[in-house]
Amino acid sequence: MKILVATNNEGKLKEIKEILSKHEIISLKEIECEIEVEEDGKTFEENAIKKAKTIYNKTKIPTLADDSGIEIEEYNGWPGVKTARFLGKDKSGNEYARERNEYILEKMKNLPKEKRKVKHITCIAYCDKSGEKVVRGEQIGYIAKFPKGENGFGFDEIFELENGKTMAEIPKEEKNKISSRKKAIEQIREVI
Repeated sequence: MKILVATNNEGKLKEIKEILSKHEIISLKEIECEIEVEEDGKTFEENAIKKAKTIYNKTKIPTLADDSGIEIEEYNGWPGVKTARFLGKDKSGNEYARERNEYILEKMKNLPKEKRKVKHITCIAYCDKSGEKVVRGEQIGYIAKFPKGENGFGFDEIFELENGKTMAEIPKEEKNKISSRKKAIEQIREVI
């Protein structure tokens, strides 16, 4: 089955292709679709559904869209739904991931590990002619003291697991077994 993934983020696309390898996964770039959907929802679920519906309605190709981010317990869930944009819309792309990570590390530099708890959330919406469905995957960890690792993208270099390694330090096969995206994709696979 052909599924359009509503992202221009190469890291997300690669991860989804690896996890949903039984399907023909195509990107917005491959079909020359340049729709920008404003993520103005109050929840990750709202943003994912809005993206999936908007792009499906334009292309008529079954569409997967996600919204994801981190919620830091010490800061009442900040940055939450604004994870990609908390430095401003002009710094929302993946090329600004390191800058966002450094901002978080600086903000938390004096906090002990027990106050560095973070939840990574991925909501994935699927939309086709029969309607839409949204699911949520979560992963609990800690904000590391400094960036570590070369694998992954986004917050992977500062998202520390119980074993002390960041998501960017573990092999992609291991990451694809435990990530919030994997948990959400496993749920959405039942719908597809």
